Amino acid sequence: MATGITLFVLKKLIKPIEVASKALNNYRNNRVIPELPIFFKDEAGLLLTNIQRSIIDNENYINDKQDLVYLLSHDLRSFAGNSQSLAQLILEENASNSIKEYANLICQSTRQQFEFIETLINLMKDEDEISKKVHSTKNIQLSTIFNLVFEQVGQKLTAKKIELKTEIEISEARIIIDEELLIRVIVNLIDNAIKFSFPNSVIKVRVFAENGKIIFVISDSGLGFNPEYKEELFEKFTNRSKLGTANEPSTGIGLYLCKKIVEKYNGNLLAESEGINKGASFSIVFENV
Repeated sequence: MATGITLFVLKKLIKPIEVASKALNNYRNNRVIPELPIFFKDEAGLLLTNIQRSIIDNENYINDKQDLVYLLSHDLRSFAGNSQSLAQLILEENASNSIKEYANLICQSTRQQFEFIETLINLMKDEDEISKKVHSTKNIQLSTIFNLVFEQVGQKLTAKKIELKTEIEISEARIIIDEELLIRVIVNLIDNAIKFSFPNSVIKVRVFAENGKIIFVISDSGLGFNPEYKEELFEKFTNRSKLGTANEPSTGIGLYLCKKIVEKYNGNLLAESEGINKGASFSIVFENV
């Protein structure tokens, strides 16, 4: 009886720690703000209070940071727009060739500013959206997923006369990921392959199960990359980004976001290439649960 009472008391003592641990884990994984009690004055109560207030402070900081970035981006866009409007007026007037050349340079510069601002805004929105997605195990029908993927990449494939060959070896996968985000990752990787592939070439997509894992592989025979720098490809605003084979621009955040999404759901994103102009292969690996 004494042992039972002791265990009961111990369980009551560690209950606040269990509650705190669960709340922190839920916030880290699913961005769910807990409602921990903050009125207890003992050591365990102070722990719960500090955790609750720290999470609230962190959430407020995140929101304030986003508001500041959106505000700055809006103002910067306005400044760039004023310069571009003035340059357009110069181009429409009967100005000399040298003045028109300067105006064209202003237009080019402001377009680059607009692209950078838009990239920054999209990055903030995407990171916020990723952080709020909930972990859940789902039976994902791969035929449905790839039908939606093909709808998004079909036009780009046609424009560069690239053939997409698929080898889907399994009909469904039980993995922990939001379907919308999985589609986004696959589309992004295929877009990337299209960008760095030559016209009239082939991009291959293979999905298969191996050793308890579900593996998606997107490979091409395009520009490739130096394998020594493969980890740098996934860095935010990486300096390894380059123009595509048709001079398509690169924002330097696509692969970064893909890796962030995959790793949020306990997966892995790998890049392989034998070298420059020898093609590239990107593999998404998830546990088959």
